[in-house]
Amino acid sequence: MPFDKITDNETIYRARQKGLLCDCSRSYRIVDLFAGAGGMTLGFTKPLSHAFVPVWANDFNPFAAETYNANFGDHCTTADILEIVENDLDEIPEADVVIGGPPCQGFSLLNKQRGCDPRKQLWRPFLRVVEHTGAEIFVMENVPQILGSIEYDEIYEAAHALGFRIASAKLCAADYGVSQTRWRAFIIGCKFAHPGEFFPPKKTHRRPGDVNTGMLFSEEFDLYISRARPWRTVRDAIADLPPPERTEIRDVAPPLDLHFGRTPTAQSLKRYMAIPKEGMNRFDLQERAPELTPACWIRKTEGGTDLFGRLWWDRPAFTIRTEFFKPEKGRYLHPCQHRPITHREAARLQSFPDSFRFTGSKIEIAKQIGNAVPSQPPGLAVVWFG
Repeated sequence: MPFDKITDNETIYRARQKGLLCDCSRSYRIVDLFAGAGGMTLGFTKPLSHAFVPVWANDFNPFAAETYNANFGDHCTTADILEIVENDLDEIPEADVVIGGPPCQGFSLLNKQRGCDPRKQLWRPFLRVVEHTGAEIFVMENVPQILGSIEYDEIYEAAHALGFRIASAKLCAADYGVSQTRWRAFIIGCKFAHPGEFFPPKKTHRRPGDVNTGMLFSEEFDLYISRARPWRTVRDAIADLPPPERTEIRDVAPPLDLHFGRTPTAQSLKRYMAIPKEGMNRFDLQERAPELTPACWIRKTEGGTDLFGRLWWDRPAFTIRTEFFKPEKGRYLHPCQHRPITHREAARLQSFPDSFRFTGSKIEIAKQIGNAVPSQPPGLAVVWFG
């Protein structure tokens, strides 16, 4: 664990006692599986570019792989990961750390009836690559539902058989500096120490109303670092951007290249204007303008409380998904302007820096943004074990 990234004296003491302070003069080789645009790789390489060096990556989507290669070097392949581990495993170089998020749709609440979804088994090639590369650490990301699944027990047993000790937790991105309350599960494997000694990491940002010294009468006495800051908000992420122009990717410098709008129908614009306040949603639309409310929403009296909702300026965003440009899919309306958020705004809420290069059509870029692991912690903070 890099000494200069530890802010808590007790953690420094424990790490020194266990001999876990790493040599920051050397670099650690990373392999990223199911890499997408590379949000997780960015989380490792952005703060300490000399410490972690990406050497190989894979994603089946050629547009995502092109974006990855534009930012991290030409080593992201698009071959089928199952075929790679079966026939071409030797093409993958040695690594110190393997990271990645096997597709999570099989564990999603939206697919809870799919007991035999093959996507639930893509952790198997992940661990095959871990074994082949000789990595001593792996970081696997997925939806929180994985932690209570049969597959999690299988992952635990298989990783243990390879010599790994395991820790896991459900983390909220807002607790680690992301302007978004995105919950994800992280499974950490380490060969030379038990990751539970340092995982889950102390929170670097606190929910308004929480105190920095921990929660009294809770097992989590060390809930925060000593100088935890308030959650980052939508205002922090996007308030400096002007109103968007045009409806396509623009040939201008970032951030305005991806800061374009849509051409709403007259009906959509009336709906936007019918819910003018932060935090409102489809139920407010139905109450204020039932003639503008889709019949299916009127029939559906439960669920979907964020549909057609406005973001709050002074709260983090909710989870940014791949169709953030469609307000009917979630809480994606701008806090005060009558429009959904733009690609640039979504990228910032996912903590991508403006300098990150996205490639592909605007639909493909939206997928890359929504599918990414936020590039701030927990993409980085959860893995300072070696």
